[in-house]
Parts: sequence; C-alpha cells; structure tokens
Amino acid sequence: MAWNSKFPTVSGCHILSLLILESCWLLGSSSPKPPVLADSQQPQQEYAHSIRIDGDIILGGLFPVHARGERGIPCGELKKEKGIHRLEAMLFAIDLINKDPELLPNVTLGARILDTCSRDTYALEQSLTFVQALIERDGSDARCANGEPPIFAKPDKVVGVIGASASSVSIMVANILRLFKIPQISYASTAPELSDNTRYDFFSRVVPPDSYQAQAMLDIVTAMGWNYVSTLASEGNYGESGVEAFVQISRELGGVCIAQSLKIPREPRLGEFDKIVLRLLETPNARAVIMFTNEDDIRRILDAAKRNNLTGHFLWVGSDSWGSKISPVVQQERVAEGAVTVLPKRVSVDAFDRYFKSRSLSNNRRNIWFAEFWEENFGCKLGMHGKRPGSPKKCTGLEKVGRDSTYEQEGKVQFVMDAVYAMAHALHQMHRELCAGYPGLCPRMANVDGKELLGHIRSVNFNGSAGTPVIFNENGDAPGRYDIFQYQINNLSVAEYKVIGHWTNQLHLNMEALQWTSGDSSLPASVCSLPCRTGERKKVVKGVPCCWHCERCEGYHFQASEFTCELCPYEKRPDRNRTGCQPIPIVKLEWSSPWALVPVFISVLGIVATAFIVVTFVRYNDTPIVRASGREMSYVLLTGIFLCYVITFPMIAAPDVVVCSFRRIFLGLGMCFSYAALLTKTNRIYRIFEQGKKAVTAPRFISPASQLAITFSLISVQLLGILAWFAADPPHTFVDYGEQRTQDPRSARGVLKCDISDLSLICSLGYSILLMVTCTVYAIKTRSVPETFNEAKPIGFTMYTTCIIWLAFIPIFFGTAQSAERMYIQTATLTVSLSLSASVSLGMLYVPKVYIIIFHPERNVPKRKRSFKAIVTAATMTSKLSHLAAERPNGEVKTELCEGVEASVPPKQTYVSYTNHAM
Repeated sequence: MAWNSKFPTVSGCHILSLLILESCWLLGSSSPKPPVLADSQQPQQEYAHSIRIDGDIILGGLFPVHARGERGIPCGELKKEKGIHRLEAMLFAIDLINKDPELLPNVTLGARILDTCSRDTYALEQSLTFVQALIERDGSDARCANGEPPIFAKPDKVVGVIGASASSVSIMVANILRLFKIPQISYASTAPELSDNTRYDFFSRVVPPDSYQAQAMLDIVTAMGWNYVSTLASEGNYGESGVEAFVQISRELGGVCIAQSLKIPREPRLGEFDKIVLRLLETPNARAVIMFTNEDDIRRILDAAKRNNLTGHFLWVGSDSWGSKISPVVQQERVAEGAVTVLPKRVSVDAFDRYFKSRSLSNNRRNIWFAEFWEENFGCKLGMHGKRPGSPKKCTGLEKVGRDSTYEQEGKVQFVMDAVYAMAHALHQMHRELCAGYPGLCPRMANVDGKELLGHIRSVNFNGSAGTPVIFNENGDAPGRYDIFQYQINNLSVAEYKVIGHWTNQLHLNMEALQWTSGDSSLPASVCSLPCRTGERKKVVKGVPCCWHCERCEGYHFQASEFTCELCPYEKRPDRNRTGCQPIPIVKLEWSSPWALVPVFISVLGIVATAFIVVTFVRYNDTPIVRASGREMSYVLLTGIFLCYVITFPMIAAPDVVVCSFRRIFLGLGMCFSYAALLTKTNRIYRIFEQGKKAVTAPRFISPASQLAITFSLISVQLLGILAWFAADPPHTFVDYGEQRTQDPRSARGVLKCDISDLSLICSLGYSILLMVTCTVYAIKTRSVPETFNEAKPIGFTMYTTCIIWLAFIPIFFGTAQSAERMYIQTATLTVSLSLSASVSLGMLYVPKVYIIIFHPERNVPKRKRSFKAIVTAATMTSKLSHLAAERPNGEVKTELCEGVEASVPPKQTYVSYTNHAM
C-alpha cells in the first residue's frame, strides 16, 4: 500500500527517514543478512534486541523485559516476572497453537518480540519494526555515507501485535499501529481512555479496563457503607485515569463524595510521602483511601503512615497494582492490615509451570534474554561476557528453575496466553472464511487485511486458559471479572491475603469474612456525617452532598423524606418516631371529670329543690301565700328554673345530633322562661303603683290571663330565634383540633363539640340577658314599694344577685378562650352560672314562702279584702313614711303620720293578693 495515499505526509517522512538510516547502517556492516532462525547460536545484528521466530503468519510482541534505564540509558535491570514470564507465556502459547490440529491447521505462527524497557518513547521506536513491511520505500534520492544506494532488507510482515504491558506504552504504540491498521491485543493495559473506540479503534485487551475496576472499587465502598473517601494516584496514565474513572462514576451514581484527590509525583522529593499522609489526615472522617498507585508508591505510603503513628486509621482500598502482592506490605503488615484490594480474576496455568521449569540454557536459545534471566535468577555468572561481572559464583548450566531458585507464576501469564489465543482464533475464523478447504495459507490471506482481522477479533468467543469466556465488547474491552482480597492477620499473627468476594458486573461480597484491626469484625466508618436519627432531616452542606447537619422535625412536622420535614394534616400529629402522622385523639367532657361532677351535683340539688317546691305549691295551691304569689306566673317561673338546672346534663353529655339539638333549645329557654315571668311581674307592679299616683282606676292587662299572654309572647321570641337557627344551620357535631393544639404534639387533643360558636352562644343567651337587664331596671323602679305588696323587693334582690353572677361569668368564659382547658372551664362556668341564677331565684322568691307554708301555717291565712283605692293609698302613705323617716328625727314622723293618716301599717307581715280585689 502506498504511504501517500493513506497517511499523513509528515508522519510518513519521519518514519521513512528512520528506515533509510537503518538501511545505511546495515550496508556499512558489509553485506545483506540472510534470514536467521531464532535458535541460531549467534543472532545477527538486526535481531540483537528482539526475538524472531519464522512462520506463515507473524505476530508481534511487546514486553517490559527490562526496567526503565537511568541517566540516558534506555534500559535498566532485567524484570524476571513481568518480563521473562510474560514473554515465555507468549512463546508457550504459540507452541501450543502450532501443535493444535484443530486451530489454524497447516498454518504456522511466527513471532517478532521486542523489549519496551518499560518506557513509552523507547517502545515507540521499537514498534516501527512492525510497520516496515507496510511502507513502500523510495530510496532513489537517498545515498549512504559511502555513496552507495541503500539496500533494504525484507522485513517481517506483522499481522497483529500482542502487548503492551503499561497503559502509557500501549497508548503510544496504538497511535502508530492504527495508522497501518494493525490490530493490537494487550494483556495488561487497563487505562480507561483505551476504551475510546474513535481514537484507539484497533486496540483490544483481554483484561478489563480500569473503569470496571473503578466500578468494582466503588461498589466495595458502597457495600461498606462508606460515603466519604479520598483518592491517591501515582502520576501517570494508570493512576490518573483510574482515579478519574472512579471520581466520574461516583459522581454519576452519587452516594460517595471525594474528600481529597492527591497525586504522587513521578520523582517525589524527600518527605513527600509524609506530607501526603498528613494531607489525608486533614479530613479525618475520610478514612477510606482509594489507591491507584504503583508498588513502590504503595510501599512508601504505608511506611509514611507507620512513621506518623497512623496504624489502623486509614482504610486502604487498592487497585490491581496492589492486588495480592507481598512486596508492598513486607515489614508493614500492621499498617496494611484490613486493606481491601481487587485483582482481575485469574488462575495459575499449571501447564505453563511445567513448561517454564523445564527451560534451560540448552533448550531455550530462541529467547535472547534467557541467559540474562539465568544469571539473575540463580545469582551466578555465565563466562566472560556475563551480565553479572561482580558475581563470584559461576553458572554451571545445570541449575533448575523451581529447584535451585524460588518460582511463582506471574499474575498476567494467563492473560498473555489468552491474548495470543484470541489472535489465533480470529485468524482461524478468517482462514475458514477466505480459505475454505485450502490447506495452509491461500493467496487471499497472503496479505492479511487488518480491518477484517479486527472484525474477527471482536467476534471471538472461546474459553480461555482460566476456563472463563474470552470475549470483547464493541470497544475491544474484556468483561470485568475481579477477585476481592483483604489483607488479614490471624490469631497466630500470620498475615495473608484472603478472598472475601468477587465482582462480575456486580459485587458479591462475603461480609462475614471481613476482619479489621486486632481481629475486630465490626465495620469501621468512613463517613462525613453520621446518619440522622429517625425524625431528623438532613441539611446538606453546600457543595458536599455527603456532609450534612441533622435537624429534628419540630412541632407538628414529620420526616417526609431524608431531606424534608412536612406538616402533618390538621387533624393529625407526628407519631413517636416522627416518621409519619397519626390521628389526634378525640376527647369530650367525661361524667367522671371534676369539671362535670360539680355542676351535676349543683344541678341535682337544684332539681330536687325545685321539685319539692313545685310539689309543695301544688299541694297548697289554694292557700293565701300560693295565691298571693300568682300561681300561674309562679309555675312558669319554676319551669324556667327547672330548665336552667336540667340544661347541665345535655351540656356535659357526649355530643351528637340529638344532644346538640337539646343544647340549642334549652340553653337560653330556661332563662327566658324565668326572666320573662319576672319581667312581667315587676312590670305589673310598676304599672299598678304608677297608675295609683294618677287615678284610682286599675291599669290594663294585670289579670292572670293577661300576664300569661305577655309572658308567653316574650318566650315566643326566643322560640322563633331557635327555629330560625335550626333552619339556617341544622345541628351537627365537629371535632375542634385547635382548642387543645398544644406546642407539644403529644399533648394535642381534638375536642368533640356541637356546632355552637361563641357568637351563637351570645345570640342564644343575649335575649334572656336582655330580659334580665330589663327586669332589673323595673326592680330598681319598684324598690320603694312596701314589702307587704307582693314580691317587688325579693325580685329586686334576685335580679341584683343574678347580674353579679353573669358579670362574673363573662370574663371567666371568654377569658379562657386560649386555654388548653377551655372546654372544661367554659362548660363548667356556663352550667354553674345557670344553676346559680336558678338557685338565687329559687332561694329569694320561693324558699321563704315554702318555709311559712310548712313551718308557720298560722301565718298562711287570708286578710280582709280591701279596695284597689285603699291598697294604693296605703302603699302611697307607706312610701311617704319611708321618705320622711329619712329626712326627720326619730318621733317626728310618727306624729305627722298619726295626724294625717287614718290607717296605720299593720304590725305583722301580711300577704296582699291583688287577685282578691276587683280591678
């Protein structure tokens, strides 16, 4: 394919220049190199830093065989596990595939494996080897130093690349490989940004991205009940991308807040880790620390926490860079105790263990770095050109891996093999599609189309070396499968990583297997604010949704949600926990209450007394005293008194429609009966004596029939008002929740009432009070009438006392309107006032008469009849005598009276009945 037709010119020129320089260097070495096999004892210069295995299809490989070099040296010390183990895993997988008759039959896989030296820029230079065969070289204008035209060695055509390890290296290499449409499958790169299918469309991986790991770690934090955590990242793509993924997912899902996000520099200064630990301590409630850091940084952070006496304070949550490794926690077991770590689910491949332990210097010459591994692994030196010049021990070549040295399979071996097998399965599908029935490679697969191969890679589905399916999603990511570990110290003080759960799209955690410091199984907290108690709402701190203040729902409010308090409906109050509302209890005046017992006692006495007087009057109905009292009006008055006593019972009874109806009818009717009768009496007396001053003729309407007519006409006004009230507003009951709505909802009560408002009460009693006031006015006007003439003065005393009672009633009744005991006080006050009013009338007007009737019957005799003129004259003279007695000395009045008046006042009290005279 032509470079200019597909790719940017600038990039093509740079790559072409590198290749031309390489060709000129080869020309200076005297002659072109023939193809050299990997098992050759003396590899040619072209392949001095790579492994080359011939095959029909060549796969590229990128492994961190060496660590990053220092002081300008690209490569440092050998990495035995991450480098050699992983590299050998690829070679082992290729051997197995080439021996498998079912997978790629008659097709041999080859390899071109390069060392990245754990450096992204160096890996980029090395990866140019993979694209040489895809560039058309034009050397017409190029000349070498000796003037000869460059000679181009035929490069291997790589159809796919296995690697790289570090995410930063994979990102750098992926940017080149995608230009040439070379698929790439990584076995260890987990940076989330590699999931961007628009930028890294030819990149796939058999390990889950850190976004899955971040999700798993977030699920762990959530399961622990931690909502306030700090994050710690090593500077670089892995750490920063992992923390960024964790922070982003936590923001999207909510529920977890980040207290601090700290970064460890690539080259930390002295005391840097102590500063980081102290900064983490600035938010002491954020005990959980999410770590996306490398092994060295983990070890140094733990050491800093130990130096600052913070053992047991932090709750470490480590990523797969911590996993189940021993090196970060050596001699720091106590400070690392309780750490929860995640690691992609993996198994140890037993077949690889057997393969690797069987490797020796004689049977593994294809691995050009194996001799260096041998020296490093056994601590010896191979001849004069060995890599360990200072080693006193000389290698014999008879050493054995696992016998003469410790051996533990590196954790990513499984994924390296899965990556190779994924590429092989994709090639197998492509071969079946393009070369159906053709043995070996057919012409259509002579030049493998990278885009077509990528499609087959994304569609593979097979069981990998761990027995789990190897599949890719649309972004080339493997599904997330993690084991969850916790670093625990048992009773024998032995520290170990214990599997406490796993994560496969969702978390499965064995909470009972958790163990924290000193064998404590109780779950430690890492929260900004403790949960609010029931009945309290959260008042969130602005900008920090996981921090809040707890505010109790006061008064009649209940906790409607985690963040709000709402007012209960008017007829309800909060329950004990303030998590809901319950009906307010309904109360009424009970018969057993002291507020009811006193009025009932007075009422019963009054009813008994009234009944006794009525019976006495009926029995002595024709005696002078009863006749002189005006029998008809007395019975009307006694009826009113009786009603005043009886009203106590419906006022205390439990309200219903019938009781409310009786209250409306009899509340003012008893007083109306009483004061209508008294008003008629006082008015009659007043008219009689006023008429006597002017003439000797009797005034109109003073007969008993007239008096009854006047009385009932006054009562009819009250009855008409009651009927109008019934028509406008039929009686009913209701519950008054405002009367006893105290500040403390626990004391709140609803009062069952009749629908008689204070205004209705005033209107009902107002007419009776008007009659009472009018009667009092007439009593004052007739105060000078001699007591021998009917009941003017007893009526006067009755009205004065009644007015005092009702004047005391008004402030007591209306002054307690805001009291919590309002119902009891007002009901008792009203009923007692009515009973006292009736008792005053009964005592003043009827008790003296009954006393004479029963105990002094000799005085209950008729007197001689006199004319109306004689009666009026006697009353007038008596009145004058009273006035003169007030103006003259003693003795003078009697002289004047004897001279001017023929009739004198009787020495004994007599009862004059106007009914005995013709009016």
